[in-house]
Order: sequence, then structure tokens, then C-alpha cells
Amino acid sequence: MARFPRGFDIELAAAHLGKRDRKLGRWIERIGPLETTGWRKPFDTVDSLARSILYQQLSGKAAATIVGRVETATGSKTLTPEAFARIDDVALRACGVSGNKTLALRDLSLRASLGEVPTSRELLTLHHDEIIERMTAVRGIGRWTVEMMLMFRLGRPDILPVDDLGVRKGAQVLDKLDEMPKPKQLAERGEKWGPYRTLAGLYLWRIADSQVAEKPEATSTPVKKTRRSQD
Repeated sequence: MARFPRGFDIELAAAHLGKRDRKLGRWIERIGPLETTGWRKPFDTVDSLARSILYQQLSGKAAATIVGRVETATGSKTLTPEAFARIDDVALRACGVSGNKTLALRDLSLRASLGEVPTSRELLTLHHDEIIERMTAVRGIGRWTVEMMLMFRLGRPDILPVDDLGVRKGAQVLDKLDEMPKPKQLAERGEKWGPYRTLAGLYLWRIADSQVAEKPEATSTPVKKTRRSQD
């Protein structure tokens, strides 16, 4: 059975991208090395997806408040099916969880209980296409959400979130385009960056961020805020 390691050699990946794409290579030199993400940190798949659902379409502060209420109501810091079983829909709504998100959380819990949602250990043996297929079957979970897990939780090296606005904006700046490339165009452009499209995406976020910072009338926005925050 194939096993996919968590994380990859960023220095090696950066060198590879610089050779394959001179324009991106110049930006990589300008921005400098990126810090490694939390690939080695343990996580629970259901907890991670539940938090993604709760954070959709909300500011970070508002979502964190609701998550805190849900943790208190369930009596658990880890949002598992068992935790959600201890709270009914009325109580979830009282925490500030919308009706659609409540349905999504119930569907997530049910599918996890049936073994349809892979555990963090099982994820290490699944190809990213299969992970995307299985997780997007859950109500409220779209491709973008799963791609963020693949990139930031599992450290898969070849993920390019072509629907993400920050990544598309970075590609526009990189290639000096009049408008952001369409997802299909970006996917074709990204073939040149394989098998390290994840790092290319991380740099595209930073490229987009740098353009905001260079505008005196604008306020610099952290990379995570530039991303499309909903599916």
C-alpha cells in the first residue's frame, strides 16, 4: 500500500520551481525562503472539517467566538461525532451556528460514524484525488476546503488551488496579465510547476500580498485573508 509522507523539502522544491519557471524563480529569490507549515502537528479529520464549516463566510473573530461556544456546549475541545451527539440542533443554533451549517455538521458526523470520512492516519495512504472525492461528499465541504487541508495539514507537495482568488491574483501579477486567469487557465499554467505546485501556490499568495503592501492607500492583508474563504 502506498504511503504519502507529510510535508516535503521546501528548499529542493524552490530550486526546482526556479529552474522550471524563471519568472517565478525571480519572485522566489525576492521573497526568500518560506517557513514550514504545521505538517507535523497531529490533527483530527472531523475536528478540522467541522471547524472549516464553522468558519465559512465569517470573519475570524466571529467564527472563533462561535467555535468557542460549541466547544463549551459539547464539553469538548475536539469536535468529534461523539461531541456533536451531546448537543441538539436547538443548542447548536443557540451557539450561533446557522441552519445550513448545522445540517453540514450533522452530515459530517454521520458520515464519520459510518467510516466514510478517513481518519488522519488513513489519509496518509490515500492519493489526494481520492481524499478530495471522499471529503467533498460531505455537505458543506467543497474542493477548496479539502485543498487547504491537503496543503497545510498534510503537506502534500503538488496541490494548486486554482479557484482561490489569492492564488489567481498572484498568477496575474506573476505573468503581468490584465485580469486574473480563469481556473482552467491557471491549471494549465501550473503544469509547469509540478510536482511542487503547493509551494508555487504559497508563493503566489505572497506575490499577491506584496502588491497590496506596495499600494500606499491599501492596508497589507495577510496571506490567509486573501484566500477565498468559502466553497
